[in-house]
Amino acid sequence: MSTPTVTTGPLRRVPVQGRSVARVQRMLDACAELVDEVGYEGLTTTLLAERAEVAIGSVYQFFPDKRAIVQALAMRNMDAYLQSLSDRFGSETFAHWWDGVDAAIDAYIDMHRSVPGFRTLHFGDVVDVHLLDVERDNNAVIADRLAELLVDQFQLMDRARLRFALQISVEAADALIKLAFRRDQNGDEAVLTEAKALIREYLHRHVPS
Repeated sequence: MSTPTVTTGPLRRVPVQGRSVARVQRMLDACAELVDEVGYEGLTTTLLAERAEVAIGSVYQFFPDKRAIVQALAMRNMDAYLQSLSDRFGSETFAHWWDGVDAAIDAYIDMHRSVPGFRTLHFGDVVDVHLLDVERDNNAVIADRLAELLVDQFQLMDRARLRFALQISVEAADALIKLAFRRDQNGDEAVLTEAKALIREYLHRHVPS
């Protein structure tokens, strides 16, 4: 997976110099660690500055408040998730596009296990279901981006039915994966297996080949 870039969405000022970019990345890394430790409600800009080893003024130089910091982290996670999928699609051969959806589910599960803060924040729902986009909820954003990847990779027809089915699939997979990680900190394998089987069966039945 490539190194995630600094998102420009919620930033007060876009870092240009390498030192500033690194400082913002440290803030986002600190945010990820802290939300796992104290939750979003317990997160403060003071705690974040201390953990990132930056002056509080540096935090406010780039972010207006803690919501903006979490928003930047959620966007960074989304970019990293989509990049990991794009890399996998480019390096592997899949028999069917449903296998690409399996890969998307696997990548989402892996982020729960390996990316600090992700199990708590996901793509920002704990803060705002519209954290990634003011007009669409977070899962709709992910479903649309996933549709774009699948259409490009598997030469699918970009139909409304496909996008609707992927929205349903993302919602269902999200709920079941969250259940799996509530039952087991590493993800209950029985639940994860059922989640993938359910999504595959749904897509097989409701989306024409």
